Amino acid sequence: MTKTRIDRRFAELKAEGRPALVTFITAGDPDLDTSQEILEALPAAGSDVIELGMPFSDPMAEGVPIQLATQRALKAGQTMDRTLDMVRKFREKDQTTPIILMGYYNPIYVRGSHAFVAEAKEAGVDGLIVVDVPAEEDEELCIPALEGGLNFIRLATPTTDEKRLPAVLANTSGFVYYVSVTGVTGSASADTTAVASSVARIKQHTDLPVAVGFGVKTAEQARDIGRNADGVVVGSVLVEAIRASLDEAGRATKETKEAVTGTVRALREGVESARG
Repeated sequence: MTKTRIDRRFAELKAEGRPALVTFITAGDPDLDTSQEILEALPAAGSDVIELGMPFSDPMAEGVPIQLATQRALKAGQTMDRTLDMVRKFREKDQTTPIILMGYYNPIYVRGSHAFVAEAKEAGVDGLIVVDVPAEEDEELCIPALEGGLNFIRLATPTTDEKRLPAVLANTSGFVYYVSVTGVTGSASADTTAVASSVARIKQHTDLPVAVGFGVKTAEQARDIGRNADGVVVGSVLVEAIRASLDEAGRATKETKEAVTGTVRALREGVESARG
């Protein structure tokens, strides 16, 4: 497949000598208009790559913050059509920042894998992270995505051993997402020493960039992980910033966007200081 925005962004950052800051928000959280504003503000705040969560009623890999974000989005009426429209609107102003749709297979399955891939590509999506489609089922979604011009990004975990890792990497593209903790998102902080060792082990098997997420909450953690990883992924801390900014009725306030972008700016400082 031809190079995507994801490929180009990681190549640019490698040349600059710093890791990528990869930020996650849930599409439609806390409402469609506010979510769109936050999405469009992320690059200027310091996000290099954006993961946009596809709301689903049973987000099995997520901790409480992203579970609640998903519930808020669904309650506000978020749909897959609206999520793709968010990307289309984003692309009217930004043609360079990579966008990855992250979530679960059910909302894709009901549309059909090939139809979904075509819609996502047309909207301006660059890659997919679908956590509940294993490597044994690559023909189901991974191969259609690659054939359709989208990167398919797989997760490696602390329990992915030497026997399993080649299967995980076989059709992965864009980057490898290393889950730094055993558990759900936001459940624990990453052990930076263990992460460094795991990243080095993965890099013995692939030339792809390795980004680390699932346990990064502070600028200091982003700095420490970024010393060894090619990217630092943050999500729970951003959706928690949204939740903390809402009024008593759960509605967005004038502080909501800034709560997210301010957090991103701080994390970007951490990433930029990772390698001096």
